[in-house]
Amino acid sequence: VEWDAVAATKGGFRHYLRKEINDQPQAWIDTMAGRVDGGSTSVRFEGELIPPGGPASIGRIVMLGAGASWITAQVGKFMIEDIAAIPVEVDYSSEFRYRRPPIDGRTMIIAVSQSGETADTIAAMEEGRARGAHLLAITNTVDSSIARKADAQLYTRCGPETSVTTTKCFLTQLEAYYLFAIHLAARMGRLAAADAGKLLRPAFAIPGQIEAIFEGEPNIQQIARKYAPARDFLFLGRGINYPIALEGALKLKEISYIHAEGYSAGEMKHGPIALIDEKMPVVVIIPNDDLFEKSMSNLKEVESRNGRIIAVTNRATAELKSVAAEIIEVPETNRMLTPVLMTVPLQLLAYHIAVERGTDVDQPRNLAKSVTVE
Repeated sequence: VEWDAVAATKGGFRHYLRKEINDQPQAWIDTMAGRVDGGSTSVRFEGELIPPGGPASIGRIVMLGAGASWITAQVGKFMIEDIAAIPVEVDYSSEFRYRRPPIDGRTMIIAVSQSGETADTIAAMEEGRARGAHLLAITNTVDSSIARKADAQLYTRCGPETSVTTTKCFLTQLEAYYLFAIHLAARMGRLAAADAGKLLRPAFAIPGQIEAIFEGEPNIQQIARKYAPARDFLFLGRGINYPIALEGALKLKEISYIHAEGYSAGEMKHGPIALIDEKMPVVVIIPNDDLFEKSMSNLKEVESRNGRIIAVTNRATAELKSVAAEIIEVPETNRMLTPVLMTVPLQLLAYHIAVERGTDVDQPRNLAKSVTVE
């Protein structure tokens, strides 16, 4: 009997990356476990995350991250501002301490790092501490440098991630922000128990909905084969889904080496529209929400310039089908959790394009899992 230990750790998948995409339903369940129960109207964390002065002592929140963690923080900003009504700023860790940020004792800093060892984020935390800020770490690694430097820790529980490109850690960071926003809003008296329950119920459906997206993978694989020869991609999103356009572009760049840009759909006509022609695939994240018609207007501009539209949506209307060359559908959820479900097809699309192009999916050139130098 011959035993391939490496193949065993991939769970039968060809690459660690594809296995880790498949791990996401369980990672989501594990990150909720013990914090929220079925029928819950509140979120409980293992330790106190709020400053000693209580919620009233938080004047604003500054979120710090690098790479994909910076992108998840952009989604977290939407969640916290919308649910808890506290102003949130997001900054690159590498830029934060060089611009003399106005930080004081009423500032709560949320430092986000999958590995907990990102050098730029550690340096930014030290700057925040020197100015009297309360430090909360969101990380997947217990007792990491960032966790030790923080006053409080919120751990994601997605387990080891071997592929350089993050997938399940990205998704569970979004989950951590969502749970924290509900917890904070309730502590501040800005969210009634009944309303908290309404926000939590859709979160329990997410694992099954991700599994449903996996069932549509053959369609995504077919789209990947068709567009793998492209030299450039444009990703568009609006509102809370704009950061997901950034993530889709980042994933594609990292593992397929195709040039890709993520843009707010409303900004397309302020420059990127000059790039669009029949050779340019345009991936648009377009949920059926209050920004749908605005996004449709953008798509019609792309269509009129012969751009090839790949639409990721939770409701493929006749109007959308009339302009999009390809449709990828995801299940319905609430507005705050839509980015979670929109992310998964973009992970699969990037993965299958990279496989088609024959690149090293798990160990892309020039990249490291954790950037431990400034």
